[in-house]
Amino acid sequence: MTSTPLETPHMKITFLLGSAYGMGGTIRATITLANHLAMRHEVEIITLHRRRTDPFFPIDERVGVRTLMDVRKGVRPGRLDARLGRHNSRLVPRGERMWSEITLRGDYRVWRALHGLETDVLVTTRPAFNLLAARFAPRDVVVVGQEHLHLDAHRAGLKEHMRRWYPRLDALVTLTEADRRAYTGFLEGAPTRLESIPNALPAGAKPVSGLDAPVIAAAGRMAKVKHYERLIDAFAKVAATHPDWTLRLYGTGPELARLRGVAAFHHLGDRVAFMGRTGDIHAAFAEASIVALSSSFEGFGMTIIEAFASGVPVVSFDCPQGPREIISHGRDGLLVPAGDTDALADALGELIDDPARRHAMGAAAHQAAARYDIATVARQWETLFTDLIAARARS
Repeated sequence: MTSTPLETPHMKITFLLGSAYGMGGTIRATITLANHLAMRHEVEIITLHRRRTDPFFPIDERVGVRTLMDVRKGVRPGRLDARLGRHNSRLVPRGERMWSEITLRGDYRVWRALHGLETDVLVTTRPAFNLLAARFAPRDVVVVGQEHLHLDAHRAGLKEHMRRWYPRLDALVTLTEADRRAYTGFLEGAPTRLESIPNALPAGAKPVSGLDAPVIAAAGRMAKVKHYERLIDAFAKVAATHPDWTLRLYGTGPELARLRGVAAFHHLGDRVAFMGRTGDIHAAFAEASIVALSSSFEGFGMTIIEAFASGVPVVSFDCPQGPREIISHGRDGLLVPAGDTDALADALGELIDDPARRHAMGAAAHQAAARYDIATVARQWETLFTDLIAARARS
């Protein structure tokens, strides 16, 4: 979709998010967009859960935040909420990854929020919310579903619900053009408008790496899909011939203990550093000379554009869907066959052994990051919203 000059009317825009207070790519991307849109529009985030007092990512004071279920320690639910919370969701398909967290209490809270919603545009951020909004949002509200994973990441049972209800969405936005094409076939004949809009980098200057530190970095939730054990295996091969280089892993998650065991198995000691969470990934990447990505799939690849913003080339598995749309192989990074640990190690070794090439790729990466500037991406969203509101008025 092409950007147009900003002549958009003032709108009320509402985002429905699993948690506005947690850490994760969807949360970060949604808050980045909401913060920017709040400069021109009335913006609200409805968060299903609140598990902490302060949000992990800063939310602009102009963005309203409404919590449906406050589940912080010490907050006691009412009698009805407590009873509903003991039962599984009846409205969200079991195949949705958030099914166990929503519960019958969540069904009721989301349904009530949608039933009384007063907004121009509602943006929902995962299949569970896309489905609920398609069914229960007021008919005068423009509903835009957003997909942060790719179509093939969803289970067959969930896909059947999507095929049934997504035609009620005014639009569905994917993060990659490849996924937009997949949904075009999946929803063939549906009136739903399909668009591809990438995640955006937050506004402001980012620190830029000098690309001379002997550090490889990676960041993200330590979950199976990220396959950090493959990255550690690859680094073990690199480490044998490059004794001054280290690997820093940012994030936490259920795989942390196992990954420590993999590092210990390779006798890497403190050459693999588990850095925990960071609130400033750009500063972390500015201390590295290479960023690596070892996932089996990515809905987009936010880590890649964050590395690019710090002028760091990326070595990534060529997994579905995002990396191949962001990385220009040989120019700003390297793509290797998905799951091929030896190829990943060889690519890391190439950039370690060739500082001139590494610096050239870093410069190209920094230039490529401009495509994901929040002002550029927000214009695409505003154009979509304006078009959908106008289409609704005509019909």
